[in-house]
This record gives sequence, C-alpha cells and structure tokens, in this order.
Amino acid sequence: MTDVVIKRALLSVSDKTGLVELGQALADHGVELVSTGGTAKALREAGLQVKDISDLTGFPEMMDGRVKTLHPKVHGGLLAVRDNAEHAAAMEEHDIGAIDLVVVNLYPFEATVMRGAERDEIIENIDIGGPSMVRSSAKNHAYVTIVTDPADYETLLGEMKDGGATSLDFRKAMAAKAFAATASYDSMISQWFAFADQGQLFPDMLAINGKAPTPLRYGENPHQMAALYTPVGPHTQGIAQAKQVQGKELSYNNYNDADAALELCAEFKEGDPAVVIVKHANPCGVAQAGSLLEAWEQALACDSVSAFGGIVAVNRTLDGPTAEAIAKIFTEVVVAPDADEAAREAFAKKKNLRLLLTGDLPDPRRGGLAVKPITGGLLVQSRDNGALTVDALKVVTEREPSEQELKDCLFAWTVARHVKSNAIVYAKDGATAGIGAGQMNRRDSSRIAAMKAAEAAEKYDWPQPRTVGSAVASDAFFPFADGLLAAAEAGATAVIQPGGSIRDDEVIEAANKAGLAMVFTGMRHFRH
Repeated sequence: MTDVVIKRALLSVSDKTGLVELGQALADHGVELVSTGGTAKALREAGLQVKDISDLTGFPEMMDGRVKTLHPKVHGGLLAVRDNAEHAAAMEEHDIGAIDLVVVNLYPFEATVMRGAERDEIIENIDIGGPSMVRSSAKNHAYVTIVTDPADYETLLGEMKDGGATSLDFRKAMAAKAFAATASYDSMISQWFAFADQGQLFPDMLAINGKAPTPLRYGENPHQMAALYTPVGPHTQGIAQAKQVQGKELSYNNYNDADAALELCAEFKEGDPAVVIVKHANPCGVAQAGSLLEAWEQALACDSVSAFGGIVAVNRTLDGPTAEAIAKIFTEVVVAPDADEAAREAFAKKKNLRLLLTGDLPDPRRGGLAVKPITGGLLVQSRDNGALTVDALKVVTEREPSEQELKDCLFAWTVARHVKSNAIVYAKDGATAGIGAGQMNRRDSSRIAAMKAAEAAEKYDWPQPRTVGSAVASDAFFPFADGLLAAAEAGATAVIQPGGSIRDDEVIEAANKAGLAMVFTGMRHFRH
C-alpha cells in the first residue's frame, strides 16, 4: 500500500493565494492544521482551528522569526521512516508526531530584489526554515506529501477526495518539483551575491536556471524537441516575455530569429522609424526612414528574396499601412512594441502569422552574460554591447569621409555587429544596400553582398545598385586588400572597419588608390 492518509498538515506560506480554501478543505477531511506566523493568522481569521508551531515544538518563535521550524519535533516528524522500528521508537521516546503534508512557499527573495530593496532587507528575505522543511519532506516523499506551488492545491485535494490520502506517484512528482524549487531559489540567491553584491562577472560556481517551460512546436528541426524557459531573478524583458496576439505556436527557430530581429531593432530604439528583416538569425534588410512604411519598403528592397518567410521587427507601434504591406509577402513573425487596431485587423487575415508585442525595446547597451553550451562545458562571455560615436573613429586615408558617408558608416557598422561573421554590410541613406554573412572569407562576403544589391537593382529597375556611393562596414579587419577592392568594385566610397591587421598599410594604400575614405574603429564585432 503506497497511499498515505493525511492526518496532520504543516502550512507556512509567503504567497497566501488559495490558502484559506485549502485550509478549509483539509479541515473538512479532518486534518489537523499546524502553522506559523502570518499563515496561522490568516487561517484563524477565516475561522479555522490552527495549532501554532510553538505548541508543537515547545519553543516560541524567536529572533524576528528566524528560528521557528528549525527543531527536531518538526524535522523528526518529516524525516522519520514510519515503518522503521528504530525511527518509530525515537518518535515515541521524544514525543515527535508525524507530519503527513507540508505546504510551503518561500520568502519573496526575487520580488524583493526586483523592487530595488536595500541589502539588509534582501538578506532578511533569504528563507532558511522553509527550504529546510521542503527538502526534508521531499526526501521522505515515501511518507510525506510536499506542495510548494498554489497551482497544485487543486490536484492535491483531488488526490485526497476519496479517503483523504495521496498516492506515491503524486508524492514523487511533488518531491521533484520541490527540489527544483529550492535549487532555483538557491541559484537566485547565489546569482545575487555574485553579480549584484560582490560584482563578480565569473563566480567560482555559475548557477543558471529557468522556470515555467513553454513547450515549442519543435527545435531547429521537426525531429528535435524544444521548450522556452524564462529566467529566475532580475532579467531584461524581451522576446521571451512578448505577448503573442495571433498566429500559430512558435518554434525554436521562430524565437531565435525573432530575438535576433528584436536585438538589432533595439539599436534604433531612440531613432527614426526603423524596420529590421531577419532570416535564419541574419539581417537581410534594415532601414530607417520618415515612416515605418517607407522603412519597410527600403528594408525589403535590400533582399526581397531572403525576406520571404522571414522575421520582421519594428521600433514603433505598428500601423495599418505598414502591416498591410508586410502581409503581402509570406512572413513568419512580426515583433513590435505595440500594434494599432488597423494593423491587427490587417494581420488577422493571415492566421498563421505570429504577432508578438514586447511593450518596449530592450536596452542594446545592457550588461549580462552570453552562455553557449559546448561538449562537456559552457562557454560564457559578457554581452557584445560595444558602441561607437563619430569622435571615436580614426580617419586613416588621404580623403576624409563626408558627413553623409560618416552617417552611412555608423549605420552599416550598427547592422554589421548583428550579422554572422565574416560580415560585410553596405549602407546608403539609412538603408542596407547589401549584406554578406557567414562566409569563410571577407572577400566572398563583399561579393555576395554586392551581388544581392545588383539583383535588387535589376528587380526594381534602378539605374544602378545602391552599393554605388555607399558605405561598407566589415565586422573585423581586412586581412588582405581583396575584400576592400571588391567593395570598391561594387561602388562603395567609404569604409568602416576595426583595423589592426599586419597588412593595414597595404589595405590603406589600396583604399587611397581607389579614392575611398576609410575609418578605423579599434573594435571588432565577431558573431559566431
């Protein structure tokens, strides 16, 4: 017989959601209620009979509540193996009563940190007795039921409906959830101590966790399973917290690409209306203009072939005319801070198109860690949040760039830091003219980007590709002059690159012969 009848319950909760209803239902089953502090008060105010924990232990709650459940009469009642003769004898000798059910949720450490509390208050919200009771109960799940989440109260009462007992399967499931809860809680505390309190970027032990997994349609491929977790503790609101207004379930790739689009769009958080189009986590068109519709048209023109089945992000409330234009091609996901009624109506006709509303754009210069799993370990680095201003640029050619060329250089550079390496980005008048991504050499990236620009000119019947008179950005230095010469052949007149190659002099000489203006950033943006 694996069912255990609940005769005595210990309730001690920070989150009082559903507490009174649970207490009443347990009382109706004839369960003796034992409780602490505010939980006991809430139950008594509801008219329920409750025994104080001090009545159980023979000791008062003390030290501002720091010591109340840390007692043998509590943990003996939780940890005793009921059919072990020695354990039973010890319980009888020391007058320890069995506790069959523990309902605990922990001090609100996360909420305390998130609202910016002072250090002393944060420390006081580190729960000690709660996790101890949770772990004792979960370890002894053969005899004790542990519940840590108010969402499980209904299931608990369903278990007890016939005979007031819980099954072993239920107790196992609750024990697993309980250990996950305490692990997450301790991880959150360790992160706060390391990052916020001690300022350690790379602590000796790195605790990473997430909660509330959302099953996804599939992973990168349909034969892979996937889920989305949200962080525990202070974190940036982003694509994981976005509200899905319409469309079918999101896949792993949808989230990955939508995040790439949002991250790049956030670069233009304070600027003119901007549109970003992403395919397979690489930008294929980016533009800023006087309106979202104009920005969409300019971004699409960069590479309309790749835009098919892509992800779109905008930095403004999405309007009806722009939504109508986007809906003319197959689009997987659209990300926006908000969308007006006309935009929502336009997308409502496209039932599979997902519309995600973020409410705001993340800070592109925020800190934090980027984590990547490898075989046998984790690679961890600080986020690439480096940014440049015009004053930081070093002109290295005989010809200085014009004001417009500088603007185009910085725009191209902003986009290039979000393009997979080797990255080459041509830009002109606030729009990308061609993007070359993920190639094994920089020359090929230059040529691919120029090829896309030539295809666009042919499609839109332009007199010449938009690379003519453009600025070109390279995410890392040109190791040889060939990549730069390929850009010059495409019509670029200005170049922005990190510099630092042993052949810089050779590249600068080639730029001078081609009549190019070139600036060095002293900073690279590899993205793998």
